Amino acid sequence: MSRNQHVVPGKNGGWNVKGAGAKRATVHTETKQDAINIARNISQNQHSELIIHGRNGRIQNRDSHGHDPFPPRDKN
Repeated sequence: MSRNQHVVPGKNGGWNVKGAGAKRATVHTETKQDAINIARNISQNQHSELIIHGRNGRIQNRDSHGHDPFPPRDKN
């Protein structure tokens, strides 16, 4: 079962990659870009969604790497 991957701020600084519903981080990095790169790789392999959060916890961006039932018109 594939889990959506979230990039979230760490409690003590840095950034975490967490699978949806997971209590613990899969990976902790110092930079947000490193966390995004790792989470993107995981979500591509699992055909899941990548969800990027800001320091305030709000979703900034998302990217689907799975089966999208409503793809953009230029991707049909």
